[in-house]
Amino acid sequence: MKRRNDIINTDLYCITSEEHSRGRNNIEVVGEMIKAGVKVIQYRDKEKKLLQKYNECLKIREMTKEAGVTFIVNDHVDIAILVKADGVHIGQDDLPIEKVRELVGEEMIIGISTHSPQQAEEAVKRGADYIGVGPIYKTYTKKDVCEPVGLDYLRYVVRNIPIPHVAIGGIKQHNMHEVMECGAKCIAMVTEIVGADDIGKKIRDIKESMRRGAL
Repeated sequence: MKRRNDIINTDLYCITSEEHSRGRNNIEVVGEMIKAGVKVIQYRDKEKKLLQKYNECLKIREMTKEAGVTFIVNDHVDIAILVKADGVHIGQDDLPIEKVRELVGEEMIIGISTHSPQQAEEAVKRGADYIGVGPIYKTYTKKDVCEPVGLDYLRYVVRNIPIPHVAIGGIKQHNMHEVMECGAKCIAMVTEIVGADDIGKKIRDIKESMRRGAL
């Protein structure tokens, strides 16, 4: 398992979304992400039965461990523990961070979605290892998502929050330069990647655009 302070030491944070993957399953998509050099992958699936999610995460944990990729499980603390994932990502309406820490121990990474400066400050106080910042733009990958928080909140986090953060929500290759200009070092993308004709090529193109934007 990776050390907690190793998380988010990367530019691109990839998240699964089978319903947007053009008929490809989560295992296939993760395989393409790994081949393209992605270093952090989050498993997120809101529709499947718990056993299906567990079996997929078991396989993905095997794949990511072999490749040295950080593996995060969305929502399901129990699955994250059982498959020995590197971390778990929770939302504002999930179990409190302190209780999640009791369950997962001191080694596992805990990330939490935040939508305001107050939530970001709370996440730091309560022991989160990193925060999700968003949704930056309108997003359709989650049914229960709040309205976009915009770039101002991202700027606040960059200037004031000491723990790592991931910008997320509606970010595409054509608008990611706006996010990077605000100071974001790590960006999460979902449909832009999983819905691409060629996932590997899309990831390489995005990384090249990030590299040019950072120059």
